[in-house]
Amino acid sequence: MRKLIFAASAALLFVACDKVKMDVKTDSDATASKEKEEWKPVDSATATKAWMEFATPGEMQKMLAKSDGVWSGENTMWMEDGGKPTTSTSTTTNKMIFDGRYQTSEHKGDFMGMPFEGMSITGYDNSKKKFISTWIDNMGTGFMNMEGEWNAAKKSIEFKGKITDPSRPGKDCDVREVYTFVDNTHQTLEMYGPDSKTGKEYKTIEIKYTKK
Repeated sequence: MRKLIFAASAALLFVACDKVKMDVKTDSDATASKEKEEWKPVDSATATKAWMEFATPGEMQKMLAKSDGVWSGENTMWMEDGGKPTTSTSTTTNKMIFDGRYQTSEHKGDFMGMPFEGMSITGYDNSKKKFISTWIDNMGTGFMNMEGEWNAAKKSIEFKGKITDPSRPGKDCDVREVYTFVDNTHQTLEMYGPDSKTGKEYKTIEIKYTKK
């Protein structure tokens, strides 16, 4: 997804109404005013403690680190809901970076007979209490950004986010991923997106990983 930067310029509009001068504010002015009202000062000791906790890897980062290494993937993909699946294989290499704070993943395989490469960065935001993931590949020029929560009962992370839909310029579509940690040497990734004809969510990809 592309990051858009919006610039808003505010101008004062004077309207005569019973000889009373009135200011007309833009939406940007209202947002800025609200943010100013909601801002609360934080003392240095509290801020320092918060930043230290934010920057220190914990149990969630240690869990990610267990996935470091090289994995082989058995991929199944559906182009439409109820359609005939296609299969392929891939290799994924995971590596923790920045002293165990984030995990990079490099993916190589084939997509409908064409070479495929992708890269992701995944981490656990200690402040948001959520997993964050960003994905790019050689099949596009956009980013897929997602946030997810850990489900201890299912040993899985459910990511939700958006991805560019080039067939509908200016539009994004919702995507969802369920990443299940089966055991120390097996993982499963299920990806869901909208059917091109109906817009209804269906499973688009399933990858079964085995650690080499």
